[in-house]
Amino acid sequence: MTRWPTLAIALLFSAIATVQYADVAYGQDGWITLFDGKNLDQWQGDGTATFKIEDGSVIATDKKDPKAVAAYLVSKQSFKDFEIRAEFWVSDDANSGIYIRCTDVANISSKTGYEVNIFDQRPDQSMGTGAIAPFAKSAVPIKAGGKWNTYEIVANGSKFTVTLNGVKTVDGAENADHKEGPIALQFGVGTVKFRKVQIKPL
Repeated sequence: MTRWPTLAIALLFSAIATVQYADVAYGQDGWITLFDGKNLDQWQGDGTATFKIEDGSVIATDKKDPKAVAAYLVSKQSFKDFEIRAEFWVSDDANSGIYIRCTDVANISSKTGYEVNIFDQRPDQSMGTGAIAPFAKSAVPIKAGGKWNTYEIVANGSKFTVTLNGVKTVDGAENADHKEGPIALQFGVGTVKFRKVQIKPL
């Protein structure tokens, strides 16, 4: 006789979960599309710039605060363990990155999350493009400027792996400072574009 209340509760939680994730597009093998080139429904700006979609990619324009080092587009959802893949195009002089597990979206930095760096002209190339600043050096120096690139980033517990254009730049680095948080796309110096952003919870 107790199975009916139990069933009702299960159906209720199922309905809540369906509503909560109804606007998230799931693809094959559990991948979630965060940006498909058509809208920014899964993101929110940090208020320092205008974000526009042009030719299937997102760019930041009209930066409102000249003192701001960068503008950020932040995912509305928080993620813990995951694999993320994203394509980006930057100019040779760009300073950008993909931040993961951001614990303070009002103060995004390598102190409040992990920055998978995009910075070809960083003086210390080991912490430039392909590195996770400031704790995991890039094993292979790769220049990303002037072309479309693909980042594949795995954060699983305290272990991190980064692959850039099929080349593993960080392999199994460990750090336990930040456990969970949103994703943030950084629009810093130079021209920066992102497209085809997907994530797969682990």
